[in-house]
Amino acid sequence: MSQRLSLRLTRLLNMVPYFVANPGITKSEAAAELGVTVAQLTTDLEQLWVCGLPGYGPGDLIDLSFEEETIEVTFSAGIDRPLRLTSTEATALLVALRALGELPGTADPTSVQGAIAKIESAAGVAAGGVVTRSAVESDPENPVVATVRAAVRHGRALDITYFSASRDAVTRRVVDPIRVVLVDNHSYLQAWCRQADGVRLFRYDRIDEATELDEAASVPASAYDDSSSLDLFQDDDTLPQARLLIAPDHAWVLDYYPMTDLVVRDDGSVEASMRFASPSWMARLMAGFGAGIRVLGPPELSESVRVRARAALAAYQQAIEG
Repeated sequence: MSQRLSLRLTRLLNMVPYFVANPGITKSEAAAELGVTVAQLTTDLEQLWVCGLPGYGPGDLIDLSFEEETIEVTFSAGIDRPLRLTSTEATALLVALRALGELPGTADPTSVQGAIAKIESAAGVAAGGVVTRSAVESDPENPVVATVRAAVRHGRALDITYFSASRDAVTRRVVDPIRVVLVDNHSYLQAWCRQADGVRLFRYDRIDEATELDEAASVPASAYDDSSSLDLFQDDDTLPQARLLIAPDHAWVLDYYPMTDLVVRDDGSVEASMRFASPSWMARLMAGFGAGIRVLGPPELSESVRVRARAALAAYQQAIEG
């Protein structure tokens, strides 16, 4: 059976108990809840109308009333309970929900925790009352994250204060939210930045403050089709660029600083390029990594790092001698 047919069969088998539990629901409401169009819903109802128990006589078939705007089930043919999750399916769903709950801004943590509790309870009943993990209340959502998520949902502009790692600067800007995206296990707000006049990604844990404005988000139509906007760092050739050699045990820095032109050497070390706005900040940052990162160029940056390293060693020697 193809995946498409399998998904439709699963939907059909769950529709009867759904309509039994929601008598008189309208077609438009049901279509929105089930994630299909009204036309597809009507096709599914017509299919269900000729399904039923073996024998398939008029008295064995599922009977529904859907000629008007509302939907009623007059005979369920015994399909009055939704499909049950297998233990494997329940486990997979719980793992996915817990991962979702740990990513800020992707979903309401209260709703996620409620779903986890319900699935755990159902799994415990199926296993004889044993629940493998106690349901606990989720931690309160960060107010900044909640504000950003609400603005995305409401389609309103945001006034944010944001820390830019590449420029070592905190800026305030107005953005028009597009969506929440996940890149390399981090949550980002994808938005039209009015200051940059383009689409940018703003990492949630670097948004210091956020205020939902009383104005609708205004995103150019072309922004929705710009796949390059999902790049974590859009190279700015007006800034100086450093070429770095990153030791294998320091490869984690690639997740925290915007770098391009990556080349992995045979020993596991990585060559990478990084733009920077402040030479003194860049030298201070590189000196802090010690032998973990070596500056290959430009020469003036390499020399600045060496000067800082020598000064630090001299200060340390003076401290232990004094």
